[in-house]
Amino acid sequence: MPLKILVLSASVGAGHLRAAEAVELALRELAPEDEVQNLDVLTLTNGMFRKLYGSAYLDLVNKMPHVLGYFYDFLDRQPSPQKKSDRLRQLAQRMNLGKFLKHLQAKPWDVVVNTHFLPAEMIAGLKSKNKFPAPQLTVTTDFETHRLWANEPCDHYFTATPEGAAYLEHWGVTPGKTTVTGIPIHPCFSKRPAREECRTKHGIGSDRPVVLQLAGGFGVGPIEQILDSLCKIEQPLELIVVTGRNVELKEKLLRKKLPERHRVKILGFTTEMHELMTAADRIVTKPGGLTTSEALACGAAIAVVNPIPGQESRNSDFLLEHGAAIKINNMATLQLKVGAVLANAERLQTLRNNAAALGKPRAAYEIAAKAIELAREYHSKQPLTSSAADS
Repeated sequence: MPLKILVLSASVGAGHLRAAEAVELALRELAPEDEVQNLDVLTLTNGMFRKLYGSAYLDLVNKMPHVLGYFYDFLDRQPSPQKKSDRLRQLAQRMNLGKFLKHLQAKPWDVVVNTHFLPAEMIAGLKSKNKFPAPQLTVTTDFETHRLWANEPCDHYFTATPEGAAYLEHWGVTPGKTTVTGIPIHPCFSKRPAREECRTKHGIGSDRPVVLQLAGGFGVGPIEQILDSLCKIEQPLELIVVTGRNVELKEKLLRKKLPERHRVKILGFTTEMHELMTAADRIVTKPGGLTTSEALACGAAIAVVNPIPGQESRNSDFLLEHGAAIKINNMATLQLKVGAVLANAERLQTLRNNAAALGKPRAAYEIAAKAIELAREYHSKQPLTSSAADS
C-alpha cells in the first residue's frame, strides 16, 4: 500500500511554506507512488488566530522589527518549556487549532514532516500522551536554531548547521537524533542551467555587472530606498528587482524614472529564481533562511540589508563569519560598499567561492529520503487491517 506522508507548515512569512514545498516536491520525486499532502496549519483555524499568528508577524516586520527581535530573544532564553507563558501559549494553540487536530487524526499517517515549530509542538503534545503513534520529523529553516524548535517527542531533526544541532541538544534533544542537511530549497536549485544560458534566456547582457535585488516572497522592507541607492552607483549595471507578491510595489517601481546608464528590470513573483540567481554577480537581500540558502546554492555573492532582529540577524552573522556576504548597515553606504565589491573582481570571486562552499542544493532530497525510510519502517510494523487485506 502507498505510504501516507503529511508535510506541515505555517504561513508565518514565506520561508516555512517554501521549505514545505521543497520537501513535498522531493518526496513526490523519490516516491511517486506514495500519498503526499502539504498543509499550512493556519488554514485550519479561525480568522482571528490566523491574523494574530501570521499577519501580525508581517506587520511587526514592516513597522516594529525590534519588537519582533525582543520576543525572539525572550522566548529563546526561558530556561524551561514549563514556564507559565509557555503553558498559556500552548493552551491558546489547542483551543484555536481543533480543526487541525481532527485532520491530523483523520488518517493513519505514516510520517509527518514539520517545517514550522507550531505543528511540531502540537504533535509532540499528542505523542507524549500516546495519542499519535506515527513518527514526526522537524526541519529548521534558519542557520541557527531556537528553543521553540525543540519539541519532544520528535523522531528526528534536520538543521542547517552543526551549531543549530548543538543548540537543539542544549534544549534536550538527544545527541545523534539530528542530521545537518542544510535548509530545504526547491529541487530546481540542484538542476540549474549554466550561467550564460540563464543570462541568454532572460535577456541579460554580459557587458556589465548584474545585480539582483530581492524583496522576499511578500515584497516587504525598504525596497524603493534600496533601488534608489543602487542606482547611485556610477558603474553601469544590469539591475533586476523582484518584488514578490507585492503587486502595488511592482507598479510603483515601474513608474519610477531611473538613470539611463543602468538597465533595470522590475519583476513580480517568479518561479525562475534559480535562473536569476545563477545569472547574477551579486544579490542584495534580507537574510531570510530560504532566500540565502538559494543564493548559496547558486554560488552568488550576497549583500545583506535590513535583517530582521532575531533569526535574520543571526543568519547575517553566519554568512559574514564564513565570508559569503557583506553587510549594509544603512542606505547611505549601500552604493559605496556594493560598488566597491563589483569593482574588485578578485574579492567578488572570493565571496562567490565561499558562498558555493556553503551551498546545499540537495537538502530537500536528504530530508525526503529519511522521511520515506522512517515511514516504511513504521508502516511495516502496523497490523494489516481488513480493508487493506481485501485490497
